[in-house]
Amino acid sequence: MARAEAKKARTEELEREYVVPLRASQFRPSRRRRAGHATSTIRQFIARHMHGTVEQVWLDPRLNEHLWERGVQHIPRNVRVKAIRFEDGLIEVDLIDVA
Repeated sequence: MARAEAKKARTEELEREYVVPLRASQFRPSRRRRAGHATSTIRQFIARHMHGTVEQVWLDPRLNEHLWERGVQHIPRNVRVKAIRFEDGLIEVDLIDVA
């Protein structure tokens, strides 16, 4: 009974806000791969927390521009995002406005 309810809950639309830490993306990859590593880190984080796959995660272009704003080497330490999982399983990730 609990499994059926849990599966039903996953098919409904879900919206959450997260602060994704990108600190590891500053040290693990080489200097010229930091922004790309940060995008894959965000995809993995959202897929894990929203119960989806990495292929189902769609990043908003504004979020990508925010990551690349200071170049490939100088990424932000963390990013505030809003993730929405739709009924078909697609997960959309938007940047929450930075003040």
